[in-house]
Amino acid sequence: MTEQNIRFARIERNTNETKIAVELNLDGDGQAEVHTGVPFMDHMLDLFIKHGLFDGKIIADGDTHIDDHHTTEDIGIVLGQVIREALGDKKGIKRYGNAFVPMDDALAQVVIDCSNRPHLEYRVEPELKEKVGTFDTELVHEFLWKFALEARMNVHVIVPYGHNTHHIIEAIFKALARAIDDAVQIDPRVKGVPSTKGLLT
Repeated sequence: MTEQNIRFARIERNTNETKIAVELNLDGDGQAEVHTGVPFMDHMLDLFIKHGLFDGKIIADGDTHIDDHHTTEDIGIVLGQVIREALGDKKGIKRYGNAFVPMDDALAQVVIDCSNRPHLEYRVEPELKEKVGTFDTELVHEFLWKFALEARMNVHVIVPYGHNTHHIIEAIFKALARAIDDAVQIDPRVKGVPSTKGLLT
């Protein structure tokens, strides 16, 4: 990857509820700087960047005195937008990605299509506890849906079993990162974009 072809983007989103700044290099080596004001999301986003082998910086300042909803949702929005922008015209990418990640008792699979047709299938069979620490676990779905929408990806999240809620969510974020890394890899056999339509934008 030459310096001219580095797939990098930076986006800021400022509202009355949150201020979010995200930058991401798809072709990094896992260097992360994450400060969101939501400790559990700091942990998940740090491992997302490391396991995707991206280089990324995610800074958020939100109304966490109310709850973590707006901050978590808006990070999903901006992270999706950044990945979409960094991908550009998607020429040469594999397009599809798949990853299984075990985390002790839990197993997560995430399957990705960089299709420009956003969709989320969230098939998490185990019942999650309502909270991990102070974090509302229903926000995982909210984050993933907004991410898929703004990245314009088809994202399938499948968790057939698991007991510990922290382990289940961590496996999801690691599998998401690895599936995206798989999908965005450049395949030298691909000429143009991998679609009979001739575009993925």
